[in-house]
Amino acid sequence: MQPKRAYIPILAIAVVVIVGLGYAWLSYRQPSTQRPQASTDLHGVTLTDVQARQVSVIEVGTHTFDTWRQAVGYVDYDQGRIAQVSSPYAGRVASVAAKEGDTVHKGQLLFTIDSPDLLQAESTLLAADGVLTLSRKALERTQKMLPIQASAKKDVEQAVSDEQTAEANYRAARNSLLLFGKSEADIDRLLTMRKVEGELRILSPFDGIVANRSLATGDLVQPGSTPTPFTVANLSNVWVVANAPEDDASSLKLHQSLAITVPALPGRTLHGEVSYIASAVDPNTHTVVIRADVPNPGGELLPQMLADIAVQTAAPEHSLAVPEDGIVREGDGTTMVYVTRDGRRFDQREVKIGKRQQGMDQILQGLQAGERVAGEGALFLDNMLVQQPDDD
Repeated sequence: MQPKRAYIPILAIAVVVIVGLGYAWLSYRQPSTQRPQASTDLHGVTLTDVQARQVSVIEVGTHTFDTWRQAVGYVDYDQGRIAQVSSPYAGRVASVAAKEGDTVHKGQLLFTIDSPDLLQAESTLLAADGVLTLSRKALERTQKMLPIQASAKKDVEQAVSDEQTAEANYRAARNSLLLFGKSEADIDRLLTMRKVEGELRILSPFDGIVANRSLATGDLVQPGSTPTPFTVANLSNVWVVANAPEDDASSLKLHQSLAITVPALPGRTLHGEVSYIASAVDPNTHTVVIRADVPNPGGELLPQMLADIAVQTAAPEHSLAVPEDGIVREGDGTTMVYVTRDGRRFDQREVKIGKRQQGMDQILQGLQAGERVAGEGALFLDNMLVQQPDDD
């Protein structure tokens, strides 16, 4: 009978374990009333003090909403500040004084060519100058001989006519060199030296950069040849060109304000106004081209940079607004806010929203000024309302 006593402690331990498990199960099924719990119903949530500190409460106020139309575009040269520089006469390139990307100034040498046309024009001027000199001497001599009847009056008249003709030819030859780009000083130097050069100097028409160069020493150039030997552009002002959807065409007007953001210049917003609207819609893209003139004093905007454009097409609207954190979008597409009076009880309410700008949602319907709603933490309230406790 001694072995039976060994089972008694084992049975006692088993009883204690069973009782402990039962007590733990009852504790799990019946939470202690000493801990405050949040309560929910079909329309709202009541929070504990601890939970309420996790939800910010915002008073509904007004916010200014701008009416913008978005478009995608790019930076381009100001076509009024770009020049295709070529030679007006045929010839062979003798020297090139600038390369692509160089900064140049008005009147700076770009390249020179040996021009047969210029050589002919210089020779013509020297010949005309010689004829003019002889004509003037002949006229002077004839006029001196007239008083002593060593010459007839008709000889003087002929000498005057010859001198006038020579003067006209000289002026025409001089002007032809001006058309070649020669200055008055260059022409006077040619007449002094009596030496033709035939070197045509092609100069920059204004301050800017060499946007393109497509010639080298020894190349033959012709007037109007392509590609153009030099392209000089002034980037102190650029165009921003955008393609706006055709649905926005009726709302676009000249001089409307616009904001420009360029990915290459993060964190910066440039401002301007609409300076051009195309008169027709592109049949392929169904967009309308708009353009803005944008100052670029630092040269940071480069042609072909991407740009995003927002055009203000209407006056600003002053409307009720709620921070976007306070708006909850349901699966069926409705939008909700949580309204409160005391910061503890939050009731769900459907609202109609409009624009979203600067972190604020425009309230078109459902709220009144001065009401208090949940801001940050509204999604937490919505999750609590969805996950209502079971009745078990």
